[in-house]
Amino acid sequence: MKKLNFRVVIFILAFLFGVVFSLPSLLQSDWGKKITLGLDLQGGLHMVLGVKSDVAIESRTKSIATSIKYLLDDQEIIYDNVMITPKGVTLELLDNDDVPKFKAIVQKELEGTKLTQNGLNFTIALTPEEIERTKLNAVSQAVETIRSRLDLFGLAEPTVAKQGEDKILVEIPGVKTPADEQRIRELIAKTAHLQMMAVDEDKAARASVMSQAEASGYGDVILNDLKTPEKYLLKEIPVLDGSMLTDASVGYSQSNQPVINFVLNGEGAKIFGDFSGKSVGKRMAIVLDNKVYSAPVINERIGGGKGQISGNFTQQEAHDIAIALRSGALLAPVVMEEKRSIGPSLGADSIKASSMALAVGFLSVFVFMMVYYRIAGIIANAALIVNIFLILAVMSLFGATLTLPGMAGIVLTVGIAVDSNIIINERVRELLHQGVGIRKALKEGYDKAMRAILDSNVTQILVSIVLYAYGTGAIKGFALTLSIGIMASMLTAILGTYGIYLMLMPKLEKAKTYRQWFGIEESR
Repeated sequence: MKKLNFRVVIFILAFLFGVVFSLPSLLQSDWGKKITLGLDLQGGLHMVLGVKSDVAIESRTKSIATSIKYLLDDQEIIYDNVMITPKGVTLELLDNDDVPKFKAIVQKELEGTKLTQNGLNFTIALTPEEIERTKLNAVSQAVETIRSRLDLFGLAEPTVAKQGEDKILVEIPGVKTPADEQRIRELIAKTAHLQMMAVDEDKAARASVMSQAEASGYGDVILNDLKTPEKYLLKEIPVLDGSMLTDASVGYSQSNQPVINFVLNGEGAKIFGDFSGKSVGKRMAIVLDNKVYSAPVINERIGGGKGQISGNFTQQEAHDIAIALRSGALLAPVVMEEKRSIGPSLGADSIKASSMALAVGFLSVFVFMMVYYRIAGIIANAALIVNIFLILAVMSLFGATLTLPGMAGIVLTVGIAVDSNIIINERVRELLHQGVGIRKALKEGYDKAMRAILDSNVTQILVSIVLYAYGTGAIKGFALTLSIGIMASMLTAILGTYGIYLMLMPKLEKAKTYRQWFGIEESR
């Protein structure tokens, strides 16, 4: 009876692992984790979005105004007429002694701004460098925010990447129904800009007849209610905004209606608590994307930095808004510039063509190894089969996405995996030609081949890591399958095949024709 060694045991376990965890993907069964097909294989949604980066400048200016009001109140500096103008944030100090303290605050707390003075009137504006940085940051932040929203939504391996200066490419596989498409588009486009704004109680009754221009003259803004025709007259400078939000989740009110619970960071909690403490009996509007969701009366100081948004939501609406808030507000709105729905028929054709290429490539290598290396070739082919199963199993376990370039990576891996065995077999054949015994030929053959194989595989893995780290979409898929295949080949083509030879060594040493195992004809 042939004695099993640890290498063969590991090889068998690798084979069983590969078969068990790749079967759900191969059979497309409902049990177990499966490989997700990419956009090019199963169809889905392709979009190109444009970013209105100019709006990010307006949002940044509003945020500066909010910070200024808070800092001036905190330092007990007396001021008047804080307003947002096209030139920046303007205000007037009422005490000349406060000027040095005010300038020090601006210099320390408001990075990227420039301060101009005319008597006791000041204007705080963004520097040209900060304006450019804010625009670029708006695009980069939109990429990360949209990717985060789609991940939280539960979509498999969406591609979100910057394209050009102010465009974003979004590809989402598996989107098939118009309802899903519409929901995803709304989730992506939702700015999710949360603001807490004070109601101008002195002029609130005139909100329905006042124009925006008239309201602006008072430092106010008119916003509409989300569900009703009611208009609200609100202080233009928010009490706080969504940049201070740390979490958002769906909850239920006392009437069992879905609401959104949110949590503020330390700075936001302090501002919220101080404002509510000074404004008991007044209203504060909760504004999301320039729509008033509710404007409750403040009955007492609200501490702890927690609040609630109610608006007669459905469960789905509350869930999507919570995702948008939790993933962060977009610094600037995004607009749809191009949209294509890719049908699954393209994927079926692609899968068929790629599968054919994989089968032809695999069979060609399989036949060549058997014809040229005889039994050694069959052993190499066994390692190749296990290698394929391992790739599919690992990708299934991690829920990886398989794309056309990914399938190309598998085909390439077939060649790389068998290449290791070719190097080993040629080393062994050289030693056998020199009259070295089979045991020593195998040991020295594997030892001599190991350096070249390791160098080659390590460099390819490093390249795959770089491709995965800096690539997007299809490039990541190619890098992933290639790196998994290379690591699997190290296990199967080197450890596994050597273990099989060691297990068969007693038979090899007794056989007079063991040279023929490696395709060497005996001399007559």
